[in-house]
Amino acid sequence: MSTIQTYIQENKNRFLDELISLLEIPSVSADKAYKKDVLNTADFVLESLKKAGCDHVEICETPGYPIIYGEKIIDKNLPTVLVYGHYDVQPADPIELWTSPPFEPVIKKTEIHPEGAIFARGACDDKGQMYMHVKAMEYMTSTGNLPCNVKFMIEGEEEVGSESLAWFVPRNKEKLANDVILISDTGMIANDIPSITTGLRGLSYVEVEVTGPNRDLHSGLYGGAVANPINILTKMIASLHDENNHITIPGFYDNVEELSTEERTAMAKAPFSLENYKKALNIDEVHGEKGYSTNERNAIRPTLDVNGIWGGYIGEGAKTVIASKAFAKISMRLVPNQDWREITQLFKTHFESIAPKSVTVLVKPHHGGQGYVTPTDNIAYQAASKAYETSFGKTPIPQRSGGSIPIVSLFEKELKSKTILMGFGLDSDAIHSPDEHFGVWNYLKGIETIPYFYKYFTELSTKK
Repeated sequence: MSTIQTYIQENKNRFLDELISLLEIPSVSADKAYKKDVLNTADFVLESLKKAGCDHVEICETPGYPIIYGEKIIDKNLPTVLVYGHYDVQPADPIELWTSPPFEPVIKKTEIHPEGAIFARGACDDKGQMYMHVKAMEYMTSTGNLPCNVKFMIEGEEEVGSESLAWFVPRNKEKLANDVILISDTGMIANDIPSITTGLRGLSYVEVEVTGPNRDLHSGLYGGAVANPINILTKMIASLHDENNHITIPGFYDNVEELSTEERTAMAKAPFSLENYKKALNIDEVHGEKGYSTNERNAIRPTLDVNGIWGGYIGEGAKTVIASKAFAKISMRLVPNQDWREITQLFKTHFESIAPKSVTVLVKPHHGGQGYVTPTDNIAYQAASKAYETSFGKTPIPQRSGGSIPIVSLFEKELKSKTILMGFGLDSDAIHSPDEHFGVWNYLKGIETIPYFYKYFTELSTKK
């Protein structure tokens, strides 16, 4: 393993060039206009796994976008690591807020990334982090340092709910059998403060539609006499939080996991500067549920946020109109013990109940998933911790994430496997936002660290 740093330096430019080629393909799964690009990205991943040393690689067809499966089985008596990642990306909108085109990757130096960061949609979420595993695999197979069996399952629908993966996994349990699942779709505290994600929030995502009159109306002739769906919708949304920013949906908090004082105290020990946090976001003050710190609000507490809202005339100039319809997309991040289907139904029932009779309301559930907590007392976590200690020279801090990877709970249910979340991105990498980026240092550090996980997991597994 002592040659890993040398191998990376010798192949650094190629590793970057390959990732840039992957990022140039606009694999936006949410928009059917990009279907061909998503399929081309699947082909790219397929060829990359072949070149990385997998003995068997295949495109697995699903009701939606294909899943790329690859494996290298060196000894059935050795442990098997299943690597999960996704090759689809979020839409790049709003395009005008990018400082460089989202699918024309460019490396720029930043204050946090003085060695440069790759700016492109999907750079960190998740193409860059997924591709670290492909390159780590290449290193291990080409240098004879692969200590165990490896399987890859890379999907193309994570950003739209992983419906096809949920279809695929129960039908392929034997193919996917493993001893641990390894994912890099999370982050760490800072480049000099490594951390391992030990918890994910669940998700319920809905779209709401409020309808008033049967057509758009002249706001002079009808204003004040007919309900304006946009006005109504904004009032309804505003009522979903009280003065303490507590969510007002009846039953919403019934099953929320409440952490003990000891657990909250341990969380507070993680390095965090509120002033730097505000400065990075250019805000004067933070906002959130009363009685909780910023790190608690975005990790161990549930939330409800409007992700998009529209209706009426939004073009240039003026058009005095009362819109017939108004729409919003709303996401709820959930904590362990909250069932996303139950929360979706609670939202639907409540939102419909608070609508005045002057409008009709339609709630359309989109997708969701359960929260997940990773145990820290098993050999997989120990192996991950030792891997970070080896490459960073520091023991990583366990940290709960505010993000969601809904499929993780399904893996445990169907495959009976625990998941280890080894992320190398930073909160400042602007995932899902304009100017998403991923540090060159982080990308290469991930490739360096991952092989150590395989080494230590195999050693700890064979000692049992």
